[in-house]
Amino acid sequence: MDEASVTIAAAPERVWDMVSDITRMGEWSPGNTGGRWILGASGPAVGAKFLGFNKRGFARWFTTCKVTECERPSRFAFQVIENRMRWGFRLSSTADGGTELTQWRNRDKPPLAPIGLVAKLLFQGKVEEEMVDGMRRTLTAIKTKAEQPAG
Repeated sequence: MDEASVTIAAAPERVWDMVSDITRMGEWSPGNTGGRWILGASGPAVGAKFLGFNKRGFARWFTTCKVTECERPSRFAFQVIENRMRWGFRLSSTADGGTELTQWRNRDKPPLAPIGLVAKLLFQGKVEEEMVDGMRRTLTAIKTKAEQPAG
């Protein structure tokens, strides 16, 4: 499992609302341009499905995802159907009323063969380090936005 963490001077509820709004993920993720709820879903709930829109260089693609954990304000996670990767966020309160936010990713099963080959071509063998760097950059951007005054 890969993960990265950051401490944010904002309440867990505020941070959870940000990370569970997949339509806004493109605002802070370097590898995502946003998302769209599908099949009747209109927001985060266990079982809800969404399309995640991704990018790397000139390449653009989407993934189909299913929410697997949805506990405000402590957990939000989803499974990417195509590559079997699970992504999520864990949130906990800090003593000063802030949030410890951890983003993680894990794969229990290898991706389907064609998807694994595409990933190798896109990332040229640097998948793990680029994904962890992307998580760190995402967390930094979430921290910056969450610590701004609401409005």
